[in-house]
Amino acid sequence: MSQETIESLVRGILQEMNSGPVKPVESSASTSGSGTAATAADYPIAQKHPDWIKTKTGKTLEDITLANVMSGALTPEDLKITPRILNAQGEIATSAGRKTISRNFTRAAELTVVPDERVLEMYNALRPYRSSKVDLLAIADELETKYEAKISADYIREAAEHYEKRKKLKGDN
Repeated sequence: MSQETIESLVRGILQEMNSGPVKPVESSASTSGSGTAATAADYPIAQKHPDWIKTKTGKTLEDITLANVMSGALTPEDLKITPRILNAQGEIATSAGRKTISRNFTRAAELTVVPDERVLEMYNALRPYRSSKVDLLAIADELETKYEAKISADYIREAAEHYEKRKKLKGDN
């Protein structure tokens, strides 16, 4: 596979990731940067509004090249998505009548402020029989108070209730 083919593939993947979708860090009206909410007409964002796309460290689509990866000019931190673009993708989903996907983008945007290691710990805690109800409720409280991730906190609380009903909590097996 040629370097040009690999670079094209990497760009395509990044564009797809950024053109499809959470915590409202900015007001919905300014998520797109234009002062109005993004709509289905703005999809795909990478093609119609590449200027909206910046990674967590401020990199643009033009910065994402195989040459920059190979030279070490890009790190994993340079590839992380921002709440702003996730919220814009959520607005697009809402505009297209896809409220469930929109809510998922909003939840994802909330989680961008949670350290990666902690997200993985929370994910593992949600596996059946791994946590008590108290453990899950503590995670929900942490999400809500420490990270202002209300939607995600509600999701964890709902999981705790379902696990309790279905006997999937630690000690139930």
